[in-house]
Amino acid sequence: MVQAYILIQTEVGKASTVAETISGVPGVIQAEDVTGPYDVIVRAQADTVDELGRMVVAKIQQVEGITRTLTCPVVHL
Repeated sequence: MVQAYILIQTEVGKASTVAETISGVPGVIQAEDVTGPYDVIVRAQADTVDELGRMVVAKIQQVEGITRTLTCPVVHL
């Protein structure tokens, strides 16, 4: 199982709507609107890195109001 934090920038005033929409995507564990350089932080999981990438590109980045994403896979050192 691969987990990642996905940092999302949104259009002005869209953070809450984006977080609510993304929380319904399969594989998303949690989606919260936050303050700072990013507007929404998502924790997601998938079986493989490729599957995680497909989820981000095909499902998360397609949500209306998102302008940029940064995916940070969780590693255990």
